[in-house]
Amino acid sequence: MKTDVVIIGGGVMGASIALELSKTGRKVIVLDKGGAPGAGSTSASSAIIRFTYSNFNTILMAWENAQIWFNWDKFVGVQDPDGMAKYVKTGYLVFLTEGYDGVRQRELWDEFGIPYELLSPEEVRKRWPAFETGKFYPPKSIEDPAFADDPYDQLWALFDPLSGFMDDPMLAAHNMAHAAKAHGAEFRFHTEVTEVLRDGGRASGVVLKNGERIESQFVINAAGPHAAKVNKLAGVFDEMKVKHQPLRQEVFSPPAPKGFRLEDDAPIVADLDLGQYFRPHMGDLLNVGTTEPACDPLHFIDDADNWNDNTTPEFAERVMLRLARRLPDFGIPLKTLGIGALYDVSDDWIPIYDKSSLPGFFMACGTSGNQFKNAPLVGKFMRVLMEAEEQGIDHDLTPLSVTGEHTGKEIHLDAFSRLRTSGETAGNVMG
Repeated sequence: MKTDVVIIGGGVMGASIALELSKTGRKVIVLDKGGAPGAGSTSASSAIIRFTYSNFNTILMAWENAQIWFNWDKFVGVQDPDGMAKYVKTGYLVFLTEGYDGVRQRELWDEFGIPYELLSPEEVRKRWPAFETGKFYPPKSIEDPAFADDPYDQLWALFDPLSGFMDDPMLAAHNMAHAAKAHGAEFRFHTEVTEVLRDGGRASGVVLKNGERIESQFVINAAGPHAAKVNKLAGVFDEMKVKHQPLRQEVFSPPAPKGFRLEDDAPIVADLDLGQYFRPHMGDLLNVGTTEPACDPLHFIDDADNWNDNTTPEFAERVMLRLARRLPDFGIPLKTLGIGALYDVSDDWIPIYDKSSLPGFFMACGTSGNQFKNAPLVGKFMRVLMEAEEQGIDHDLTPLSVTGEHTGKEIHLDAFSRLRTSGETAGNVMG
């Protein structure tokens, strides 16, 4: 069988790439081991749409993508009979603490026209009385005797009113997949790739576990937690200066305390002071995760097909006690609710959107849990990289950029190169 493009991975990234490429008339086949669009890591995403990143390109990319989420139905262009994902605007509050003063972020927000407020501790408590605004830095394990210490200062915060979350991340992926199929893309599920074909020194397709060969001009790796394995199949992993691997994470979903439900206008919260993030969720719940503070162990996984997708009592206890420090009215839940998730994480937590050393083979990898918000533009990034190769342009030597339609500013794609030596980043899921 022959096609123009094979995309490995049918999550939110693969669906976005399929939509963009199929709209340009290319014949696209998407292959995924799971059973439906977005059924893997995408389904476990907190789906937060925010602009609090660390540098010019990551903030600009998030702000440009936000305009798409704000107008989701228009971007997708095809009504999904299974329903359309919805944007829930909550605003986003980030506490300013050691190592994160928000100065550079505010400079870039001013440059891009992103509205925000700088709030004193008193202003934070007046707006959201549920908060304890004390400073506890650094984040500590709950076994540390100092964990229970009283706060020694008060925290200021940045608040942007436009951030929020998509109500159903898997449905968002399904929306894009449905639209891509309307433009001619084909999706195959329960399908595993076992070999990346080469012909004349370039990628020429894939071989499936059932022995079927699919020949193609381009192969794109958007395989999420399986992406490192796919890059190794293609023989391009070792030449990458930035590596990536699957990381197991958990999200806790306890009942929201009074004063911090969606109906209370509760914001999404980034709390690097205690090493956590949380947001209100439908059904009077919260979604709570960690920001990978130094005191917490990271659980990297060797086999992305063999891992525990349940929450652990240790994680629930850790986040519950941290949450109670910031929201004193948070009560002890009667049962543990939450999920285990597996994400593809790069060394510096910045994604890899790039070509490779094998012509015809491209990658959208290392997307962590934080890149859901940037998925709509990733399809365009891949198209630009592919078209440059067709025109004989070597992105490694002549870096490409994509102009944001909202700001008119250029997102420099070399910021997401596999060959970068370091990234200006928070060094955690916050990016």
